[in-house]
Amino acid sequence: MKLKYIGHSAFYIESGSFKALIDPFVSGNPKAKVTADSFTDISHIFVTHGHGDHLGDTINIAKKNNSTVITNFEISLYLGDNDIATHAMHIGGRTKFDFGIVKMTPALHGSGIQTPSGVLDGGNPCGFIINIDGKTIYHAGDTGLTMDMKLLEVENIDLAILPIGGNFTMDVDDAVRAVEFIKPKKVIPIHYDTFPIIKASPKEFRDKVNNCEVIILKANEEYIL
Repeated sequence: MKLKYIGHSAFYIESGSFKALIDPFVSGNPKAKVTADSFTDISHIFVTHGHGDHLGDTINIAKKNNSTVITNFEISLYLGDNDIATHAMHIGGRTKFDFGIVKMTPALHGSGIQTPSGVLDGGNPCGFIINIDGKTIYHAGDTGLTMDMKLLEVENIDLAILPIGGNFTMDVDDAVRAVEFIKPKKVIPIHYDTFPIIKASPKEFRDKVNNCEVIILKANEEYIL
């Protein structure tokens, strides 16, 4: 399975015919080294919540690629009004797809969708546990530290993707505690340094994490899991 870090919280994942994006904030992302038009044959898009730096280019990419967007019910309604194919889930739901199994996990955050007519209800923010070809990835989305993360230990996470930037999400110290709760084999820090208000040190995070390999990726860097 190949992962490519787009920057901020966005990832591209490829495994055989499964080509997916998570939180495709590309246009306007100062860390991104690609454009939204550079993504082709995207089969699925995962959206953790409705904020612009996560919903991002979902509509344009989904329309261009005829992608299916996996997200919560409320965002699915919004995307459906924009002629996007969706699969709606909600917190705690686990579903088998042709590519693998997806579980939607809780996140402590907001999810309002900004539109020219005002802010729409984006439902509950979430994270995703995605199991493909025997590998299990957990993308936490935007969240603070939560005791619910202790429940994820039984999911046998191969790779956790956790925010460390503080202010809007967990900071470094809380993300370290999240690793202790989840007990993944590997972890990638995200959601830092995109903007000054979320400046954080991934090296400090790596130095504080015990019993787990920390992988620090630069934008557009790939990792094979």
